[in-house]
Amino acid sequence: MIRVHIRWDRKPLQPTAEAMRRVVGLTLGSLGVSDADVSLLIAGDDCIRELNRSYRGNDRATDVLSFPDGDELPDGRRLLGEIVVSLDTARAQAERLGHSELRELEELVLHGVLHLLGHDHEHDGGEMDRLELKLRRELLP
Repeated sequence: MIRVHIRWDRKPLQPTAEAMRRVVGLTLGSLGVSDADVSLLIAGDDCIRELNRSYRGNDRATDVLSFPDGDELPDGRRLLGEIVVSLDTARAQAERLGHSELRELEELVLHGVLHLLGHDHEHDGGEMDRLELKLRRELLP
């Protein structure tokens, strides 16, 4: 069973918890992961900028950050890590791309899950990008 723990520093315009859990579950399931925990924080640009500065040395807001973990929990499940999404940046990107805030959040969460599993688009010659586009087509409405 996949468990998704969501914290809301900022609230989306419409309820999104069910959709976020669905995206995490479908993404992990399609990649063969069936028993794990994922934490998700929906925050603002200030929060994600501070995290980006502290952990990546980039003093700017970004859309999504992932913090892989991999520890085994007491019940034998695996904690994959935490995904942090900036709602401010997601809203701006959704408007610029002409789709809904919810769609943008779904895409960012899918992207974050791939990072939790060790994929790295900055160093893999496009492998993660191809996988992400395939999963978007298959999993996102």
